[in-house]
Amino acid sequence: MNVNEGAGGVAAAGGDPGVRGWLRDAFARRPGWMNALMLFCAFMAFVYVPWDFAGKPLAVDEEVWFGVRLHGGWAKATEPIHLVIYACGAYGFWHMRPWLWPWAAIYAGQVAISMLVWPLLYADEVGGSARALLVGLVSFAAFSALTAALWRAKDRFRAGRPRLRDRYGAWALVTGASSGIGAAFARSLAQEGVSVALCARREDRLRALASELERHGVETRVVALDLAAPGSVSRLVTAVADLDLGIVVNNAGVGDAGRFEHQDAARLRAMVELNCITPMLLTRALLSRLHARGRGAVLFTGSQAARQPLPLHAVYAATKAFDGFLGEALWAELRGTGIDVLVVEPGSTETECQQVAGELPHAGQAPEEVVAVAWDRLGRQPSVATRWWHWLRGNAVMRLLPRSLLVLLAMGVMRKQTPIERR
Repeated sequence: MNVNEGAGGVAAAGGDPGVRGWLRDAFARRPGWMNALMLFCAFMAFVYVPWDFAGKPLAVDEEVWFGVRLHGGWAKATEPIHLVIYACGAYGFWHMRPWLWPWAAIYAGQVAISMLVWPLLYADEVGGSARALLVGLVSFAAFSALTAALWRAKDRFRAGRPRLRDRYGAWALVTGASSGIGAAFARSLAQEGVSVALCARREDRLRALASELERHGVETRVVALDLAAPGSVSRLVTAVADLDLGIVVNNAGVGDAGRFEHQDAARLRAMVELNCITPMLLTRALLSRLHARGRGAVLFTGSQAARQPLPLHAVYAATKAFDGFLGEALWAELRGTGIDVLVVEPGSTETECQQVAGELPHAGQAPEEVVAVAWDRLGRQPSVATRWWHWLRGNAVMRLLPRSLLVLLAMGVMRKQTPIERR
C-alpha cells in the first residue's frame, strides 16, 4: 500500500461520536444510583466544600463527623479532609478504580451511623426525642442500604478488562520494539496471546525478543528498518500487508539533550522524521485496514515533555507535542468506529533513551508500569499521564503558573539532567 492512501471518507461504524455519545458511554459504565453518587461527590468536591471552606464565615461554619457537630475553627480544619474524600470518590467512580472497594462502602457506613447518632444528640433541634429517633432510623436505613449496595458492587470495581487478543484481534505492530517501552509493549501483548510484528533498527535485538515472545505460543515477525530513513514507512506497510493487524503501537522515537544552537542539524531533522512524520504516515496508511476490520487500537508513545516547552530538549518536546495533539484529535475523529486511540505520556523512564539522548542518568518509571497504565486506559480517554503527579504537573501547574516562570523552572530541572558540555 502506498503511504499516501488513507482512510478518508470512511463513515463511523455506529454510535454518536460527539459529546452526547461520549457522556452516554461514560455513564453506561455504572448503574444509575452509582452515577448519582458520583455526581454528588463531584458537586461536594468542586462546588460545596470549596465554598464552605472559603466563603462561609468562621463563626457559623459547621461540620459533622460520626454524628458529632464541630464548630468554627475545628470545622474549618476538617473541611479539607472532606474535600479529599469527595474528590477521591468522584475520581474513583468516574474511572471505577479497584481501590474504591471497600472504602466507599466503609465511608457510607460511617455516614449511616452519623445519621442515626446526629438526630439523637441534637433531638431538640429535630423536634423532640421521638421525632429524632424516627428521623435517625429512616436516615440510617437509607444509608445502610447504600452501604450494602456499595459492598455488593465489588465485582464492578474489580472487573478486569478483556484480553487484548479478544478485544482487538490476533496481530499487533510495535515500532521501536528493540528495547524500553517498545519491548515492554511487545512482551505484554504476547502474554495476552497477541502475535507481534517487531520493527526497529537493530535486527539482532529484535530476533532475540522474538524468540522470547514465541515462548508464549504466539507468532512474531521481525522487520529491521530505520524508520527515519526515506521510504521506510512504505517498506514497513508492505512487510506487514498480509497480517490481520488489530493494534498499532507507534513507539519509535529518539531524543537529543542540549542547547538548540549546538545540536546537529541532521540529527534534529531525523528526530522530527522519526517522532512525527513516521507515526503520522504509518497510522494513516494502516487506518483503512482497521476500519475494514471494524475494530482496532492505535497507540502513540508521547511524553510529559509534550505538556510544556522544555529548554535543553526543545525539539524533542515539540515533537512529542505533535504526537499528543495528533493522537488526541484522532481519538475524537475515530469515536464510534470501533477504533480506540490513546496517547500514553510517561515522564522519565528507565530505558536506554536517556543514554541515547545524551542525558545524565536519573531515576525513572519502569517501562512495564507505563504499558500497564496504557492498556488500562485504552478505550476510555484520549491521553493518559502515567503517574498522578505527572498529570498534576502537566495540567494544574500549566494552568496556574505564568509561562515565563514555567519555562524557567523547566530549564532548572533539565540543567540537572544535561551534561555541562551540552548546556
